[in-house]
Amino acid sequence: MTKSLLLLLWGMLHLTTFLLITSHCLRRRRNASSALLWIFISWSFPIIGPLFYLIFGISRVSERGFQKSLADEHLLKKRQGTKIAAPRAYWHDIAAAPAENEFQREFNRTLDALIPNHPPLPGNRIDPLVDGDEAYPRMLEAIRNARHHIHFQCFIIRNDKISQEFMKALTAKASEGVQVRLLYDRFGSTRALFGGLFRKAAKTPGFKVAGWTQANLLKKQFQINLRNHRKSLIIDGTAAFFGGINIHDENTSEYKNGPIRDYHFEAKGPLVQEFQYCFLRDWYFITGESPDTLLTHEYFPGTAAEGNVTARMINSGPSDTDARATEIFFSSIVLAKKQIMAVTPYFVPPEEILRALRSAALRGVDVRLIVPKKNNHRYAGYASRSLYEDLLLAGVHIYERRLPFMHAKAFVVDGEFAIVGTANLDVRSLHLNYETCVAIYSEPFADAMKNIIHEEIDLSHEIILTRWRNRPQYKQLLENIAALMSPVL
Repeated sequence: MTKSLLLLLWGMLHLTTFLLITSHCLRRRRNASSALLWIFISWSFPIIGPLFYLIFGISRVSERGFQKSLADEHLLKKRQGTKIAAPRAYWHDIAAAPAENEFQREFNRTLDALIPNHPPLPGNRIDPLVDGDEAYPRMLEAIRNARHHIHFQCFIIRNDKISQEFMKALTAKASEGVQVRLLYDRFGSTRALFGGLFRKAAKTPGFKVAGWTQANLLKKQFQINLRNHRKSLIIDGTAAFFGGINIHDENTSEYKNGPIRDYHFEAKGPLVQEFQYCFLRDWYFITGESPDTLLTHEYFPGTAAEGNVTARMINSGPSDTDARATEIFFSSIVLAKKQIMAVTPYFVPPEEILRALRSAALRGVDVRLIVPKKNNHRYAGYASRSLYEDLLLAGVHIYERRLPFMHAKAFVVDGEFAIVGTANLDVRSLHLNYETCVAIYSEPFADAMKNIIHEEIDLSHEIILTRWRNRPQYKQLLENIAALMSPVL
């Protein structure tokens, strides 16, 4: 075969794949910038471009999200059909107390429409735990004191010292007869998966281990975008830990650069039942374990009031049964009257969130955004900085926190309301990941979070508009290039 013929065949193959990808982009409703970017990539990078589009560009979110919705709906019907399991009527009865102020009333109208099956629950106690140095000892103590069951869900579990300590504690409890279920994300926990950490634990009687994934080549599933970013630990149905802290050594003081800055929370009260049901819903979807064994009184014991915090579970994700996190953050920004304090490691939000933040600042709300100075995902850091100027022009205060890296997430409005949990203010968290946050209506809790956030600000450098505009041209170029990739990050 001559060289010219090979070039001709190569060109025809490249043109054919380009036209197929272009047609696929145009036949499906998607963000215009994203579609143009994928068309450009498929033309400019033969073989690699189409391959990336096959893996990352084809949106199977609706299909896979629909399958998750079917599983969620089936379990919900089972929950509604039993008298002793997940007492939904009980939740609604104790949620009958009226909202305390206009913000709560207005915000609850939005949440009532988005997440009607997760009402506001009074009577909770929620304690902030900063970094692994505070969170890990409390979590391990709770595991060691468990009497009936432990349900643990995490995005990243590494095969390192602290991960092994957790697995050792879980295995010991399973050996004592405590029921243990562990759900990890196969993408986030790759090191532990291939390092054999879960395989050894699964050999222990009473220790059930499952990996979350929606990518399976045998089933022609290529979707690696739908990741389970939730992190929760439920002990005996009476205590829950949740937040942004993964399980690895970098969250402890023993790490060479100091612990990653992150927030976790311990909850007691009716909210624990919500975390229990959230875990079992995900577990049911992945394992198919019978609802008759999951929805039992032992997993949902009656919970008395433990404090005076009213809280509301927000499960977000691509499933129809999940809330749309973008709408929830947007509504809270629009309702803000005095102040918004936002802490996030990755700030590449959808355009509507950016507009809402600018609008809030322009109408006189004190908007403060705290992000890490040095990001562990460099492209995300560059893309984030490309958004600074428009925010600064509107009056938003931006702070870059010095090392160690800040992985914390918190959103505090008017000193009386907070959203905490796993969601970052980026497209992936708000549109693709399965996330769990909690809306907390409590001025004392909001004050506690504000004090923690002020510690971040004290360790930060504020971005000043005049100086920002004078940064080197090559940095502006890198930021704008990264911004082009933001629709597909």
